[in-house]
Amino acid sequence: MRPSSRLTVRPQPLIAVKDVKASSAWYQTLLQLHGGDPNHPHRLIYDRLMSGETLVLQLHRWDAEEHPNLMGADRAPHGHGVLLWFEVDDFDAAVERVRRLGARVIEEPHVNPAPQHREIWLEDLDGYVIVLASPDGEAS
Repeated sequence: MRPSSRLTVRPQPLIAVKDVKASSAWYQTLLQLHGGDPNHPHRLIYDRLMSGETLVLQLHRWDAEEHPNLMGADRAPHGHGVLLWFEVDDFDAAVERVRRLGARVIEEPHVNPAPQHREIWLEDLDGYVIVLASPDGEAS
C-alpha cells in the first residue's frame, strides 16, 4: 500500500449499560465529555459521548433492540478481560472527579514505571473497569 492510500482507524468502543441516561451523565462528568442530541428519540437506549467532534464512547442499553452480544446482561461479568482505558490531560482533576462521583477505586493513583505515567483504576456504574492515565512520560 502506498502511504497516500493508508486506511485510518479510530476506536469507537460501545458498552452495554443498564441505564443509558445515568451512565451518560457519569461518563460526561468523569471524562468532561458531552452527549449527543438530548432530544434524540433513542436517547434512553443509545448515546454517543464526544470530546469536541471526536467520538470517545458509545452507550447502549442492555436487551434493547435485540443486537447480538447486547442481550443477556447477566450471562457474564460485564467487561471481563477488557479495560476501558482513557488518557487524560488533566489527571489530578480527573482523580478529583472520580472522588466526587463516589466511584469504587480498584487501584489508587500510582506511577506505572514502564510508560512513566500516572494511573487510577476504578469501576463504572455497571462494573466495567476504567483506567484513567496521564500522558506517557508525564511522571518521569
